[in-house]
Amino acid sequence: MSNNNQQQWSSRWGFMLAAMGSAVGLANIWRFPYAAGESGGGAFVLVYLGAVLTVALPLLIAELLVGRRGQASPPNAIAAVAQEAGGSRLWKKMGYGGSIAAILILAFYCVVGGWTLTYILKMASGSMSGMSGLELGQAFDEVNANPWLMLLAFSAFLGITVFISSKGIQGGVERTVKLLMPTLLIMLVAMVLYSAITGEFIKALSFLFNPDFSRITPAIVLDAFGQAFFSVSVGYTNLMAYGAYLKKDINIPSSCAVIVGADTLVALLAGLAIFPIIFSYGLEPDGGPGLVFMTLPIVFGSVSGGAILGALFFLLLSFAALTSSLSMLEAPVAWFSDLWQWSRKKSVYIAGALVWSLGLLCVFSFNLLADVHPLGMFTYFEGKTFFDLYDFVTTRIAAPVIGTGIAIFVGWVMTKKMTAQELSSSETQLGYKLWLYSVRFLVPVVLSLLCYSMLTN
Repeated sequence: MSNNNQQQWSSRWGFMLAAMGSAVGLANIWRFPYAAGESGGGAFVLVYLGAVLTVALPLLIAELLVGRRGQASPPNAIAAVAQEAGGSRLWKKMGYGGSIAAILILAFYCVVGGWTLTYILKMASGSMSGMSGLELGQAFDEVNANPWLMLLAFSAFLGITVFISSKGIQGGVERTVKLLMPTLLIMLVAMVLYSAITGEFIKALSFLFNPDFSRITPAIVLDAFGQAFFSVSVGYTNLMAYGAYLKKDINIPSSCAVIVGADTLVALLAGLAIFPIIFSYGLEPDGGPGLVFMTLPIVFGSVSGGAILGALFFLLLSFAALTSSLSMLEAPVAWFSDLWQWSRKKSVYIAGALVWSLGLLCVFSFNLLADVHPLGMFTYFEGKTFFDLYDFVTTRIAAPVIGTGIAIFVGWVMTKKMTAQELSSSETQLGYKLWLYSVRFLVPVVLSLLCYSMLTN
């Protein structure tokens, strides 16, 4: 057993909250509402729910079982499982890719986390009250144009993540998610109740749950599958690292069903919290990425108590971002601890310093380096800043490629006996057969199509 993996989750509940926290992030509360808005609401939601069951859930199960079977950081866990199955140790490189991708993701994710911290203060101060959409857009641009404010917010968000992670799995990560996840859910439910009382709740329900099947196109299908994939936070080996701390008596499939169910519930609640308010003010649901940072503040700035409501919303958003950032840091921390036998604290500090150093390029992509396009000599990357490149490489290439690799590894390299044993199942059970079929065939095909679609659009 590795130096890092002498730790374990204290309970099944603690593990599930941490895994829920990994899944419940900005993809749920920030991206899901605008993705659903842009794709016609109910049609998108219907396909999204199917994607969660057929792709995200099977891949989540696959990641966790490799982590628990290997009892080490993702690279070493994959190598150990491959050796046991008689496969090549070259599969270990997939773990390296996941850990490196996690570092790059965290480098730009903490920039967005910094935005949420900045907006908590801005909303609480009332400085955005009464602003028009144009003025809010300018205010957002002013935040990005200030390199020192951006650096401070980015460093603060990353610093909080590093501090919590340095306290260990039980004393840091688990203790934090046990506090943040219930708080996040209570805050989100409170926002839904507020929207139900003050907004166009029936219209929002119809928009989200009354699908117009004529709106379902290949593009919407791929977008919904992509949202499900990124929402559950699979494909980066983060959850493989969490799986290494999992006790053998914890049932993986049932735990994953609860995790995915909670993740989906949060995404739907986010839609029910946001769309009634949007509709009541006559705004369009297809506001894109600016829906949260430039559209919602219009509403918060024009209602009684809006400053407090807006501050609470961005606090909720920061909680969701933090629980995900903790899981992103875990893969490189476990890797460094295994590779050099460092203590957890040293591994966390080194990983955090690496993320901070690489993240500076993302922070300054909006101001000091706004005109720097490192791969601009290639038409494909024309106009992309460092922030754009980090996002592009990790979400459009690394995540679907590594996710496909994990599915192939679990489905074809690991033996049926090994996977059935980890899933407390038999090879003849229908549930196991359906899961294996999905991992072997459906997941690789869908993720390959998703990767192709994102690279060609």
